[in-house]
Amino acid sequence: MKEITVLELKKMIDNKEDFQLIDVRETFEYEMSNLNGLNIPLAGVILEASKISKDKPVIMQCRSGARSAAALNQLEQQLGYTNLYNLKGGILAWKAEFEPDMPVY
Repeated sequence: MKEITVLELKKMIDNKEDFQLIDVRETFEYEMSNLNGLNIPLAGVILEASKISKDKPVIMQCRSGARSAAALNQLEQQLGYTNLYNLKGGILAWKAEFEPDMPVY
């Protein structure tokens, strides 16, 4: 499984790179705080796979990195995705590094 750090993600955002961010947390978690990614909860990631790009880097993220890793594995194994990266440490790592006041469930 390929991973990126929050520092690498921040550089991608700052450089306006072309990528997609998918947040696989539950809707109530996403509404509390998010990084402006597309919210597709883990349970629906296969059903909503048509919303996930296959032709540019896709960063999968959740609270700590566990659910996004599960989503990434499902997409790779069942649908053959090869362009997925897990955000190491999830939104908790983002909060710790960049936004200490961010509310996180």
